[in-house]
Amino acid sequence: MARHFDGFSDDEEFDFEIRSVIGHAASGASDPGEVLAATSGLRRHDHEAWFGAWYGLAERTAATAKSCAAAGHRVSAAAAHLRASGYYATGVNALSRLDRGDDLLPVFRAGRAEWDAFCDVSDHEVERLAIPYENTTLPGYLFRPAADGPTPLLVAVNGSDGSPTSMWSACAWGGLRRGYAVLVFDGPGQQSMLFEHQMPFRPDWEHVLTPVLDAVLVRDDVDAGRVAVHGISQGGYWVARALAFEGRFAAAVVDPGVVDVATSWTEHLPKGLLRALDDGDTATFDRDLHLGLRLSPQTARTWAFRARPYGTTGYADTMLQVRRYDVTALAGQITTPLLITSPEGEQFWPGQSKQLASLTPAVSTLMEFTAAEGADGHCQPLAPALTEQRVFDWLDERLDR
Repeated sequence: MARHFDGFSDDEEFDFEIRSVIGHAASGASDPGEVLAATSGLRRHDHEAWFGAWYGLAERTAATAKSCAAAGHRVSAAAAHLRASGYYATGVNALSRLDRGDDLLPVFRAGRAEWDAFCDVSDHEVERLAIPYENTTLPGYLFRPAADGPTPLLVAVNGSDGSPTSMWSACAWGGLRRGYAVLVFDGPGQQSMLFEHQMPFRPDWEHVLTPVLDAVLVRDDVDAGRVAVHGISQGGYWVARALAFEGRFAAAVVDPGVVDVATSWTEHLPKGLLRALDDGDTATFDRDLHLGLRLSPQTARTWAFRARPYGTTGYADTMLQVRRYDVTALAGQITTPLLITSPEGEQFWPGQSKQLASLTPAVSTLMEFTAAEGADGHCQPLAPALTEQRVFDWLDERLDR
C-alpha cells in the first residue's frame, strides 16, 4: 500500500486496524489520543497484548460512560458509549484470532450493550427493527433525521467483520446530517447473527437485501423513490451481487468494488495447493495447508478469523465456499446507478474496483482516492471526511436532492 507516513505499527494488521479506528473519530466513534496510548509499544504479532489493549480501553471507556450517565451528563455518556462500542468490536476481532472461543460471546455482548446504550441516550431518533428474514428476523437500527414527512433512506451493508459502530462512521453519521434516514442491520454471518445465532454468510445476498428493502418500502416515513444502498469492504460484493437481481434501489455505493472475494485468500496460497483444489483433491489440499499453517501461526490465526463466518469445516471446504462469492458473470445485469470507490493501494481486492466498473460501464461511476490526498488503503481509513463528502455529493445528485 502506498503510504503517506510510516504508520502506527510495524505489524501490518495492527496498523490497518489502528488507522480504521482513528478514522472513526470524525463521527465521534473514537478518540485518537486514547487509541494511540492504548496501542503504543505493542510487539509485532503479539495478539494477546493486542486484544488486551482494546479490551482494556473498551472497559475504561464503558466505565466513563456509566459514571457520566450516573452524574446526569447525557451527552458525555452517549459519546463514551459510542466509543466503547467500537473498542469492544475491535477487541472481538482481536479475540477471534486467539484460541479463546468461549470469550467471544461475552465480549461481543458487552460491545452490543454499549451500542444499544448509545442509541438509547443519544439525541438521535432510533427505532429498533426486527426485519423478517426466512424463518427468523434480522436486527436493525433505523436512524431518523429531524424532518417532517418522508425522507430518503440509505440502507447500510456491513463487511465481513464490521460492527454497527463501523457503519455509523462509514455512512450513518454523514447521512443523518444530510437529511437521510439510515438503516443499519446485521445480516447472515455478521455480528449478532454469527455470535448469537451461528448463522453463516451466504453468497446470494439478494435473498437478504430484498427482504430488507421490502421491510422499509412500506413505511410512510420513507420516500420509496429515493432509497439507496451503501456497502463497505466485503459489502462491496454483497451489494453488487444483490443489485444483479434487485433493481428497486435508486442508487448504490460500493466501497470498494469487489468482484471475486476469493482472490484475497488465493493470492497467499502456493499454486500447487490451488491445483490440488482445482483437481478435486481436497485431501491433499487439507493436508498440505494444515502443515503449512503450522509453520506460520500468524497466517493460521488470520485463516481461522476469516473462515469462521462461512460456517465451514476443513480448509478445502472453506475455499470452495469462498469461491462462490464471485459476481463476474452477473455484474452485467446491474441497472442501478452505481458509485465504485477505488482507493490507491487497496490491499485486499486490488484492481477489482476498476474491474467492476468495466463490467458495468452503462451504470457505474469510478471514484478514485489517492495517497497524495491521504486517502489510500482499503476503505480510505484516514480520510473519512473526504470520502463522506464525495460519496454523499454523488448520492445527492443521483437522488435529485
